[in-house]
Amino acid sequence: MTEVDVKKPQGGTVDRGGYFLFTLAVLVLGWVIAAANTGISYLTPGTEVIPIVTGFIGCLVLAVALRFLHRAWWLAALSVLPSLFVLIGSVQYAREAALDHRGVRETVRITADSAESDGGSNHRFTLVGPSGKLKETLDYGGDHPQWKVGDRLVVISDPDGAIPLEAASDIDPGGRLASLLAGVAGWTGITLLAGRRGFVRRRAGRRPLFDDAG
Repeated sequence: MTEVDVKKPQGGTVDRGGYFLFTLAVLVLGWVIAAANTGISYLTPGTEVIPIVTGFIGCLVLAVALRFLHRAWWLAALSVLPSLFVLIGSVQYAREAALDHRGVRETVRITADSAESDGGSNHRFTLVGPSGKLKETLDYGGDHPQWKVGDRLVVISDPDGAIPLEAASDIDPGGRLASLLAGVAGWTGITLLAGRRGFVRRRAGRRPLFDDAG
């Protein structure tokens, strides 16, 4: 009778305390990325490009860290959804909170739309308020703006001129903060799960392939 030798994966020895610290480090990394990108948005109120780029890089860094923590990609892939919340919240919250706090509100009337003359999809609405024509325009990129010539609306302008004028109906710092916190909460839950599963995988001696989904 021939005996068949079945090789089983050998379990590994994993330092529980060290892995807890690894998990904690990734957890703190996510919090730092969210806070730092919000700070960058606050320091660069005149443009969204910089915090969008830095936020995107930060989200990629966290995804890679989650992959190493978990030893598989699927939880890192799941982090994309909360990353979107963090990115939107961190980019928009600082500028909208600043406008809401120090901005000047006034009721204006739209007297012209640049898209009517050039036929483009980028709308620059000319505004006239109680004191006359405003220097700033209300800008909208797209084919179906919510405003048209003749409409009246409330706008908020930055007296320092650092933040572009916005319609008051679009300013919602509370909602942006909620989005940011929801994204951070999602990152926190995914990181804790990744730490738990990664510890179990390493203790069991499992060495997944690069594209392992388990």
